[in-house]
Amino acid sequence: MNEARDPFPLPNNLPIPEDDGAADHLNTMRIPPGVKLRSTQDRLIEVGGEITSATSGRVVFFFYPRTGKPGVPLPLGWDEIPGARGCTPESCSYRDLYSEFKKLGCEVFGVSTQSTEEQKEFSSRSNIPYELLSDYKLELSRSLKLPTFSVPEVSTPMIRRLTIVSNRGRIEKVFYPVFPPDKNAEQVLNYLRNSK
Repeated sequence: MNEARDPFPLPNNLPIPEDDGAADHLNTMRIPPGVKLRSTQDRLIEVGGEITSATSGRVVFFFYPRTGKPGVPLPLGWDEIPGARGCTPESCSYRDLYSEFKKLGCEVFGVSTQSTEEQKEFSSRSNIPYELLSDYKLELSRSLKLPTFSVPEVSTPMIRRLTIVSNRGRIEKVFYPVFPPDKNAEQVLNYLRNSK
């Protein structure tokens, strides 16, 4: 593990992830029905189902590897893995713009393979207003064939950073790779505003 660092500020020299085509198959795909993930509000959310809080029918799922915790070391070489660093700033940018997504009738969910307990701790500490979903068993990741990666210090594979906009269960837009992570929420909002 690296030394403990504040997970919020992004280093200036982060490697930029390249589009390796690992998300190309997602365009216009229907999210498979029946996959239910536990949320930070202790609800089971059927990801491919109708999410009633999305009055426009549109739902944003942003997938991220894992959020950091102040004082807890990052996995070894974390800053050198393209697309690994930046989960906390990305999640907080969705927090800061969440009301704008709601004005568009859109719901937002963050998804990682971290446990619900870890996600709850982060959500509480960072005042996250939307729900985080735990794909700890990789049910959604496998059903969508999402790109993942692993590091020795973390037992569960992690999802590479990407964002999906779904419309009544069908994927209408994929953002992959996502960089810089702290600008993703703004990019997605601009897409939603220009594609009503």
